[in-house]
Amino acid sequence: MVSKEEDFKERFVAVLQDLRGNGGKDPEAMFLIGSLAARLVDRAGQPGWAAYKASMSRELYDKLLGDFQKQGNDFHKQGKAKHAYAVQVLAISLIARTQADPEVRAGDGLLDEMLGFLIATYRKAQAATPKPH
Repeated sequence: MVSKEEDFKERFVAVLQDLRGNGGKDPEAMFLIGSLAARLVDRAGQPGWAAYKASMSRELYDKLLGDFQKQGNDFHKQGKAKHAYAVQVLAISLIARTQADPEVRAGDGLLDEMLGFLIATYRKAQAATPKPH
């Protein structure tokens, strides 16, 4: 039987591979990930995703994971697969930080870098969007 940690590691690796392999092929999904991550980081007044995760209390971590689970399930039921995927990526990133496995920890740093890039890309796109007068 597969442990919770082994199951998570398999999912984590699959998400990393998908982001690296298919991320550039689905700009809408990448935009949704960057948008959601940027909103969370900005609300918390943190400079980036890794800092946001590091500053998080256990209570906030638990609440956010619960919110992600509910929101992801709701998106899935509504047929909003890309929205559900964005929530899943951020949830996996949160959980990865808590894992003892050295490979997951290394991958967590890589995922933080990817999320930082997606946040920066989202912000750049927002800055370039003309504002109504």
